[in-house]
This record gives sequence, C-alpha cells and structure tokens, in this order.
Amino acid sequence: MASKQSPANQDLQHIIESAQRLGIELNEADALQWLTAISSAQDESDVVFDERAGVFGHKVSMLDFSSDDLAHFRKLGKLVEFLDIPGKVETALALSGSAAQSKIQIYPGDADYFERINIITDSRDETCQVLAELIREKALSTESGPTYQLMEVRFGSYPFDVVIEDRTYSAGSSISWSVDQIRDGVIKAATPSGDPVSIDWFEVALDPGWCKLDWVVADPIRGELVNASNMLDVTWEAPDGSITPLDGFLDPYFQEIYLDGDSIPIFSKLSQHVSANALDQYVTQLEKEVNKYLTKDINYGKAAKRMYNIFRLTGRYGEAALIRELFDEPTSMLYQVWALIRTMDECSYPESSISVESVKNQADQLILEVIRALEGDEETLVVKHLLQLRDALEDQSQGQEIPVGVEVARDEVINIVNNFFYEKLTTVPEIKDYMDAFQG
Repeated sequence: MASKQSPANQDLQHIIESAQRLGIELNEADALQWLTAISSAQDESDVVFDERAGVFGHKVSMLDFSSDDLAHFRKLGKLVEFLDIPGKVETALALSGSAAQSKIQIYPGDADYFERINIITDSRDETCQVLAELIREKALSTESGPTYQLMEVRFGSYPFDVVIEDRTYSAGSSISWSVDQIRDGVIKAATPSGDPVSIDWFEVALDPGWCKLDWVVADPIRGELVNASNMLDVTWEAPDGSITPLDGFLDPYFQEIYLDGDSIPIFSKLSQHVSANALDQYVTQLEKEVNKYLTKDINYGKAAKRMYNIFRLTGRYGEAALIRELFDEPTSMLYQVWALIRTMDECSYPESSISVESVKNQADQLILEVIRALEGDEETLVVKHLLQLRDALEDQSQGQEIPVGVEVARDEVINIVNNFFYEKLTTVPEIKDYMDAFQG
C-alpha cells in the first residue's frame, strides 16, 4: 500500500508544478521546510521569542524573519524610535512591512518600523498633549544630520475643509507637517471661501489620528539610501489601568518583529486588549488594500505582498508559498528600484543634508542591479532613464529645476514590475480566481 502524503508534501507537489508553469526557480527543500513549519505553527503559542536574536513576534511572522540584518535595523531604529519615560511613557519598537520578512523579501522597498507607545496619565487630553510634545521633540531633534533627513510627519486631522497652496484638503483627512511648520506650531491655510485660518499643532493633538514619521537615510557602509518610517500606535493608560487607543483601534501584531526582549512586558499588557476578531479585521483591511492596488492605484507588486500575508494567515499555504518564490526572482528587485527613485528625488534638493555623492552612488548601484536583472530592450530603456535621472538629480542639487525624468523613470520601472507580477500571479488558477473576484 502506498504511504499517504502529508499535507505539506501534497502542497509541495502542487507548488512544484505551478513553479514549472511560472518559469521560476524553486528551492524544494526550503519550500517544504516552510510549509511544514507554518503547518505546525498552528499548535504553538501565539507569540514566540527567539532567545539567540533577542526578538519576538507572532509565530507566523517569525517564520519569515532573518536576523542577518538585525544589527543594521537596530542601528537604524535608534534614529526612529521613541524612548521610555519611567512611570509615564512605555514603548515597544518593531519592524514591519517587508523589513520584517527579510528571509523572503530580499529586495525590501523601505525600512518600515511600528512602535507601540503607552502613555500613563490622569486624562485622555493630557495623554494627547504628552504625545504632541513627544512627536514635536522627535521631529526637531532628528530634522537633519550628515546621514539622515526628516521628510514628513503625519499628525492630527483637519477639523474642516482647508485650502493650502491651491490644494483642498477635506475635513478628517490626515495632516502632513513639515519641520518648519512643526517648529512654528501652526499651518497657515484658508477656507474654501478664501478666509485665512490657522491649524494649531496642540489643538489637533486632541484627535491625533494617523501618527507617522518619515526619514531618508544614507548608509555610508552599505552605500545606499533607504526610506525609514515609524508608524505609531498610541494608547492611554488611565489611573484605573484601563487601556484606550487614541485613534479608537488597537492595532494587531500579525506582521511585526519586536527588536528588544525588554519590550515583552509592555507588549503583553497591550496585546491583552487586542480584539478577539483582530485576525479577521486585519485580513479585511488587507483585502481593501488588495482591491485598491488591483482596481484603482494599479500596483501588482504591492498587491502581491498583501495577498501573501492574507494567504499565510488564512491557511492558503500553497498560494502563499508560490508568492514567496516570486519575491526571490531578480525582476522583483525592480520594486525596490521603483521605491528608491522617489527617495533619490526627495533628498537631492540643495538644502538637503544628504550628500550629492550618496545620491549618485545610489543611482549607480540601481543601474548595476537593473543590468543584472534585465536584458534586451527593457534593460536598455530602464538604464537610459536611470542615467538621465542621475544627471538630473545632480543638477537639482546645484539649484537647477529637475525635469520630468523622475516620474518617467518611475513609470517605466513600475510598468515592468506590474507586467512581471501580473503575468506570474494570473498563471496560478487559484490566485487568478482570487484576483478576479476584486476586478470583476
């Protein structure tokens, strides 16, 4: 009698056949190891701790994390992190996004961080004011340096419709602050009817909403630029011990790798208040983003990353394993190129503290990567745009106006990335059916 195959082996056989149709290289041993590990993870505790690396996270997330670049991410974390204030502020910093999946996403787009900040005060209003001071101090102290530049801070929501430099922002939308505006504590605007108004930093703090800080960082050792961001999830701990998220929702922890074992107490305290339906809510949110990138802001690379997270968390391991393999293909490197083109543009203006040499080195590195990944007409076209962009960015650093080369280069690269992911994803019937449900 033939022996019965395990579910992991059955999935592997299906993955091998699909990979052959896709024309992608498949490491069968690694694929089987992942399938076996994620299947057995269902019997483990929800959160696991890696004693050797000193990191912890959700059991499924930990399967995709490699500690090879941990020292790099911890060093970068020193720039973006908020620090504890004994008896008043407790924090837990984590990697998120593609940086938290470094075992499979070898070409991450950005260095995304996520930080839980629990503020202990007598009232919600006091907590909001403490948060406003924390973010203001962080922004002003990390405005610029030889290897970094703060680009944007998201804090608060517009209390009413406003017009700023001929652009209208609707009530309730997130406010983007420059460092100068934070320093002044005010944004000058107008109502749609033309009356002047001011948006005060400490007034909007009472409804902080989406809180996020973004930097561009030049790594002199690696010779590359990177977008580094820190998304904040802020809670108020009242005198009675109750926990209240300032934005009304305590984020789940299904895609975070916490960088310091000393954060376990604060993480444990807050995670007890995560909704029992958190996984379903998280998947629903990811599906909204998939829908957005498949039907509106077309980006099949971003859609693929979100589908991977949906599949691995909902038991569709075969589809997840195939998408894992796509992330390892040379063409997927262009997703990183697409992200870094904008990064080079953002930090190449004359007042930037990032050196022109760093920007040029990044452009040279991208050109070499494209040459390795592409061939024929695609290679020629993208390299041509990147060379033009390199020259344009140098001109911009000297005070000249930059031509449209930035968007042309980005559009060309994302077009190739979209074609690659679309072709591969729609070749797998199960994934195509899933995508069709959004596009129908």
